[in-house]
Amino acid sequence: MPVSSAYRPEPRFFDLGGEYGDAVRPADFPQTILRYRNDRAAAQVGLDTLTPDEWIAHFGRFEPLPGQPGAVAMRYHGHQFRTYNPDLGDGRGFLAAQMRDSSDRLLDLGTKGSGQTPWSRKADGRLTLKGGVREILAAEMLETLNVPTCRILSLIETGEDLERGDEPSPTRSVVMVRLSHSHVRFGTFQRAAYFQRADQIETLIEHVRSLYHPQVAPGDAPGLLGAVVAASARLTARWIAAGFVHGVLNTDNLNVTGESFDYGPWRFLPHYEPGFTAAYFDQFGLYAFARQPEAVFWNLTQFAGCLKLVADAGALTQALNGFGAAYIAELRAAFLMRLGVRSLGEAADQRLVDVSLALLREGGEAMRWEPLFFDWFGGFASSERALRGPRRDLYQGEAFDAFRFALFEHEPDRPERLEHPVFAAAEPEEMRIDEVEAIWAAIAADDDWRPLRAKLERLAAVRDALA
Repeated sequence: MPVSSAYRPEPRFFDLGGEYGDAVRPADFPQTILRYRNDRAAAQVGLDTLTPDEWIAHFGRFEPLPGQPGAVAMRYHGHQFRTYNPDLGDGRGFLAAQMRDSSDRLLDLGTKGSGQTPWSRKADGRLTLKGGVREILAAEMLETLNVPTCRILSLIETGEDLERGDEPSPTRSVVMVRLSHSHVRFGTFQRAAYFQRADQIETLIEHVRSLYHPQVAPGDAPGLLGAVVAASARLTARWIAAGFVHGVLNTDNLNVTGESFDYGPWRFLPHYEPGFTAAYFDQFGLYAFARQPEAVFWNLTQFAGCLKLVADAGALTQALNGFGAAYIAELRAAFLMRLGVRSLGEAADQRLVDVSLALLREGGEAMRWEPLFFDWFGGFASSERALRGPRRDLYQGEAFDAFRFALFEHEPDRPERLEHPVFAAAEPEEMRIDEVEAIWAAIAADDDWRPLRAKLERLAAVRDALA
């Protein structure tokens, strides 16, 4: 049996029809070499029982899974660096399938590098192997840090040599499959609004409401906006607490469920640097680390503008303006989670956020982002471990005293987690660019996948420790 009893197909986006996507054929690749298979994610949707040949058939040649109608390239527009582009859409990927997971969420199987579509705009529709490896690393690290994220399900090398201007060429190619909680983007609504299709906006509202935000009443566009605002605030706060820079926060890269996806030029902060950017082409720092909340809010205003075709502008504005308070509340919760302590109330929790950022700022390059949260996880329960560790000399002075006082006000949350072997290590698992490049160099030079596998095993241990 190719799929398990946990597999529950439910291809709901396909029901919307041809005005929302185009049926496409995947590329015919010269080779299909399996490089990465995420059985942990596959098990959640009943696909972990696929044999190696079946896996290649469904995720390399894209033979439809049972109960799935075939591939569709989704239609959408978007603001790219705040310039509107009506010529977007799935240009090198498609929606391959939808199914329910073990938590009854509707999930998508979306591709990247699967060939040209009507929206490719002269591009080759392919993905580099390095790009696929980087997507795996970003998604795995974000999941480890409890950031809502897609998961990379599959990576299959395709035997084509690609020419790229921003990396050594020719370079190896791959087709990727991600498991994501909706690929309906803000830009999906923007396309309908661009053509003044109020009927399509209403259809999309009901589609998104019923499948992803069922607590919202039918027809309640401001209520749906409020739900998307809340989910987006949570995502943004967790990016910040993780020290993550997405790199390209265009309206076609944000979805209606508040789940992070599409990892191109991402980076994790080496240390506190508000103006840190991930994309070399972000010359004005539009999507810099500290500007991400601003960028997400700007994108939400574009989404809200689409809904004005069918809803009262005043009610939409009220829902949109809830972002600021939601983001601050989510940031407090995210910092508490990262430090492994319990809430003491809004004022005390905010003080802990403020002094944590102050300590990171005062510490400069020596105070790396991730080690602070690792050293002091559990608050007072980690004080001896932190003050005997490799960064003990950094933990002194007024900024540190303020941090320690605020942290020790809070009780540890499940301090037994500190007994996990992960916390016996001197250093945390990070995702700095030099390690990312070293992992890729081993693959590029010697086809050595061991450093990638070892990194993923270590991240799995951290997830187990923080569970």
